Amino acid sequence: MGDKAGEGMMGAWMIPALAVSLGLTVVLEGTFGWMLGVRNRWDMALVGLVNVLTNPAVVFLYHVNIIYAGWNRILVTVLLEMAAVAAEGLCYRAAGRGIRHPWLFSAGANLFSFMMGTILAMLI
Repeated sequence: MGDKAGEGMMGAWMIPALAVSLGLTVVLEGTFGWMLGVRNRWDMALVGLVNVLTNPAVVFLYHVNIIYAGWNRILVTVLLEMAAVAAEGLCYRAAGRGIRHPWLFSAGANLFSFMMGTILAMLI
């Protein structure tokens, strides 16, 4: 029964954490794209879709590895962000229409959203 209670506690806060993180990331990376001149609907939708693909997995794996595995926070963050940049870069390269440098765009968008998220978290 102890394990079930712990699982329930994880679920109680994990879903809102995933939803807030995804929503904020889509807004921030969409803003980043807009600031870099991405204007066509396809590419703006692609920014949202790649984040639906990567963000929940990154956030979930971050929490699991920090809370339950006790891994180093910085190492986990760096590895997961690198994986997200790679996955998103592949998506932008394969499906982007007006994103001229998909790998740089992916790295920049992720850095921008990570830094802005960190600043927002400190302010809250």
